[in-house]
Amino acid sequence: MPKVALYNAQGAQVGDIELNDAVFGIEPNESVVHEAVVMQMASWRQGNSCTKSRGEVRGGGRKPWRQKGTGRARVGTIRSPLWRGGAIIFGPKPRSYSYSIPKKKRRLALCSVLSSKVAENNIIVLDELNFEAPKTKEMIKVLNALNVEGKALVVTGEVIDNVVLSARNIPGVLPMAAESVNVYDALNAGKIILTKDAVAKIEEVLA
Repeated sequence: MPKVALYNAQGAQVGDIELNDAVFGIEPNESVVHEAVVMQMASWRQGNSCTKSRGEVRGGGRKPWRQKGTGRARVGTIRSPLWRGGAIIFGPKPRSYSYSIPKKKRRLALCSVLSSKVAENNIIVLDELNFEAPKTKEMIKVLNALNVEGKALVVTGEVIDNVVLSARNIPGVLPMAAESVNVYDALNAGKIILTKDAVAKIEEVLA
């Protein structure tokens, strides 16, 4: 089982914690991680593109000129797809791009990312994390004590309002509960800060 240091909010090591091999110690599967990220990003697409078919374009009810005798090509409507300002054939319509991959693959992808973060020493475990009042300064103190710079994912066992409010204004820092941890955000973070409760919740779901 992978063992990592356990810290307090002041950045001092207070012990060690063993992580579940099935979640934090597997061989990362890059192709499954890629599948999960593409799936997640596809679900964010707005899918607003909309074009008009021949039945929807305004105008074009009258034949522009007679069928024969003008020497010009025959035309039935000025809204033909061949004309500027005309209809679009098989154009895009509003749609959802979201799709799903099997639950086993989603779990494997998340375990792969967490395992690679452990292997790279980019996971920090805290014994607990909470504040008496929401203060961004207090969260910055914790990050500085842990030598965390840049993008960081702060994961608690449950939604703790004071932690969320203290972290949300710090650029690159994303607070969330253990149940909301996903492949994209975990992969995008330079460091992942987990509380002991969050580790237990994640292992309970993924192991």
